[in-house]
Amino acid sequence: MSEEIRLKVVNVSKEFGITRALKGVTFNINKGEVHALIGENGSGKSTLTNMLTGIYSMGGGQFILDGEEAHPRNQVEANNMGISIIVQELGTLSGLSVAENIFLGHEDRFITYGFRNTNKMNAEANRLLREYGFERIKASELVDNYNFEDRKLIEIVKATYFHPKIVVIDETTTALSQEGREELYKHMDRIRAEGNTVIFISHDLPEVLAKSDTITVLRDGEYIATVKSKDVTEDDIKQLMVGREITGDYYRPDYGEKVSDEVVLSVSHVTVPGLIEDVTFDLHKGEILGFGGLSESGMHEIGKAIFGASYDREGSVTLADGTHINDIPTAIRHSIAYTSKDRDNESAVMNQSIGDNICLPSLDDLTYGNTKFLNRAKIREFANVHAKEMSVKMVNTDQFLSELSGGNKQKVVLARWIGKGSDIVVLDSPTRGIDIKVKQDIYQLMDRMRKSGKSIIMISEELMELIGMCDRIIIMKDGKLNGEVQRSRDLNENALISKMV
Repeated sequence: MSEEIRLKVVNVSKEFGITRALKGVTFNINKGEVHALIGENGSGKSTLTNMLTGIYSMGGGQFILDGEEAHPRNQVEANNMGISIIVQELGTLSGLSVAENIFLGHEDRFITYGFRNTNKMNAEANRLLREYGFERIKASELVDNYNFEDRKLIEIVKATYFHPKIVVIDETTTALSQEGREELYKHMDRIRAEGNTVIFISHDLPEVLAKSDTITVLRDGEYIATVKSKDVTEDDIKQLMVGREITGDYYRPDYGEKVSDEVVLSVSHVTVPGLIEDVTFDLHKGEILGFGGLSESGMHEIGKAIFGASYDREGSVTLADGTHINDIPTAIRHSIAYTSKDRDNESAVMNQSIGDNICLPSLDDLTYGNTKFLNRAKIREFANVHAKEMSVKMVNTDQFLSELSGGNKQKVVLARWIGKGSDIVVLDSPTRGIDIKVKQDIYQLMDRMRKSGKSIIMISEELMELIGMCDRIIIMKDGKLNGEVQRSRDLNENALISKMV
């Protein structure tokens, strides 16, 4: 690893209205290193890198790249300076082909006499996809034909094929299966070996310690410290992030508790063509039931099928009282909640306020008496109570959801369903992009919910949180159920992986 400076961050500040997202942050990033940038949700990590990559306009201060000031006004300018980013949410554009997404903003490479040579662009994109080992993805196909993970792999190609000086990886690993993560790690190693730099944002502290050379910690928009990864422990990093030692249980502390025999939801012979096949299981009162597997296993489709969001679903989803759940309104009316892995597109309304998002499924309860007229005072109080309960970092509940960090958006999505008081809660990747302290809060919230008789389905690619939180774990493989394990002190990741692959 070189000690030659690639990027100087000099007194960088940024404000959103009255919110100071960054407060005079200064530190250096070297050539040929993976430099982790960590902190709690709302600490300023993404704000800083979004300015560096031209997504946000520059606030105060300077970025000095290889001795020259770099303040790109958009992502194309940033690319031309040698800076790229793989964003936390989807960074590909629907309606365009894979090749058009890879070369977005750089189509002039394939224009001759005013006409774009699409065949040439597709051929070059296919060459890159083969080089990256992503042969199954075809350049000429619409990007919409691919799932969330494959679209992240396309972004890896888009962000790195031109060998940029700096690649920002913003919470990308949380969107990937273990297989996808290994692909990303391989390209991080390649970037470092070429003498270029990765700025790596992740809330997975073991991953940060294992994959980075240097770690910079931000807290509440301020610079806290820069340390060498080999010189610190996970507990050291936690204390730097939160400013105190994290105490109390992280996962559930109990083992051997008997789950109720009362069945609250029965899923029978559910099939979604091409995704899941003949899935049957029961969910019990007060149970946390986990689903794990590789990204293509079909586990993410389980949540949509239960919530009535898979419109070509076959089979039945039935409540204890005999109600059949075939659509989303029926699910909500009968106290079922669902949070999607694809937060920005399926779980939240980005161009609405925090308050509107929290109150959306509960509007029938926020009226004047038995009328259909909304009570604005009730709505405001409801939003404030549940935003505060989830510790959302915001100006107020009138702030647009799109202005929040990824982790704070996730808190709003969870606040919506906690406020609704649903009896059955389906959580797909609930801690994706959430910092260590808020993860602990969510785990403790789930524990309180199950103790109060709520039933939870937790779908996750994080094996340790499945092991730490679930009464039962069902493993999916190739769209089918491929085994089930019970909660145990002795259960480890290898026991799950053996059923996944």
